[in-house]
Amino acid sequence: MEFAHLGIAVQDLAKSKEFYEAALAPLGLPLIREKETSVHFGKNGRTLFYIHTKGTPPGPIHIAFDADSREKVNAFYAAALKAGGKDNGAPGIRERYSPTYYAAFVLDPDGHNIEAISR
Repeated sequence: MEFAHLGIAVQDLAKSKEFYEAALAPLGLPLIREKETSVHFGKNGRTLFYIHTKGTPPGPIHIAFDADSREKVNAFYAAALKAGGKDNGAPGIRERYSPTYYAAFVLDPDGHNIEAISR
């Protein structure tokens, strides 16, 4: 089973848009649509992930995005930090998960743990 899309509420749409637009670009998830209360990221015109202000942001959540390579994980991490994210685990192997689990973790503007992973 795959998800069709995932959306989360954020406090500051403009600040979160800036963060996710920068962080997700290296992973091949560009901004594809913007509305008054939501910003959508995806591929081929299809929303895969979106942020919105239609509700109260949930407590901290964890979202992991697949990356095609370790270089893309590194690029995600650098872009996310530059866009205001906070380090929550620099790029590297996470042997406790598996010997090939290469990931980086960044906290978004709402404190959500956003991960990019290449296996």
